[in-house]
Amino acid sequence: MPRARARGRTDEMRQDGRVHHDPRPVPSRPDTVFGMDLRAALGAAVLAAADAARARVGSGDPDAVDGVAVDALRRALASAPAALTVVAGEGEKDEAPMLHPGERFGTGAGPALDLVVDPVDGTRLAASGRPGAMAILAVAPSGAFADLGSAHYLDKLVHAGPDVGLTLRGPVAENLARLAGALGIRVEELRVAVQARPRNVEVAEAVARAGARVHAFEHGDIERVVHAVASGGSLDLLLGVGGAPEGLLEAAIVRAHGGVMLAALAPQSSRESERLAHGGHDATRVFDLDGLCCESAFVAIAPVTPCALGPAGATLVEVGPGPLAADLSG
Repeated sequence: MPRARARGRTDEMRQDGRVHHDPRPVPSRPDTVFGMDLRAALGAAVLAAADAARARVGSGDPDAVDGVAVDALRRALASAPAALTVVAGEGEKDEAPMLHPGERFGTGAGPALDLVVDPVDGTRLAASGRPGAMAILAVAPSGAFADLGSAHYLDKLVHAGPDVGLTLRGPVAENLARLAGALGIRVEELRVAVQARPRNVEVAEAVARAGARVHAFEHGDIERVVHAVASGGSLDLLLGVGGAPEGLLEAAIVRAHGGVMLAALAPQSSRESERLAHGGHDATRVFDLDGLCCESAFVAIAPVTPCALGPAGATLVEVGPGPLAADLSG
């Protein structure tokens, strides 16, 4: 059963890796930056991508799913009333078709915005006809999103606000006990999403040892972030290593819902570690929400296959028409 969540936000990082509230206002006013015409254009863009991808659902070809979505999104974004610059996209990690960092879109007549985009999050899900695939993008004022360089993976911790003092690198059992105490429930009642990957085995085992319920999933951490931060969501916490480009999209969603997010670079190969070091990126740094997305962002989502996005709606999160699922799939 969904739980009502308190509202809150994260801000600056303490030396111990915890975040504390910063009362300073968000610099940009969302109602002036993200006008109705722009929202409509961005919503139409993800809907075009989703419609194109839906024709390839069940094809068995993830690259074909991505390819048609990328083409449709690229065409649709050309008429958006803004100056959009891609700062992160999902395709590079998977060597799939993508909108490349540095690409520019829009008419130029409007705000200068950075764009994070995944033409289809869950291409393998769509290609095999399974639920959980969506087209998604987020825009924020230039410079608002973190520069993650060539990072492919992030270690993540996400839950609904307010901040209750969890730490990204602290013992899992301590974090669970603290969160359960703040929610007024037993640890055994916590529902914790962990992506089912070898890199996350230790985290999943630690959650299980502590007595909490593990929600294991193969693909779709964006869906799980929605359920971890939104009022009415079915999860209490997301832990573990997942995609870095998705992490920026998730940060925009978390901010829109007043949630808490911590993350750190988590290279999964020596090659990725070397690229990050060469680019001057510190793998020991823990990002708080402001470090990932320091201003309000607008998020547009359109389901490709049935998605459990019922709780996602917020002032700055719009879910377009498409197939919806009642519950998260495993």
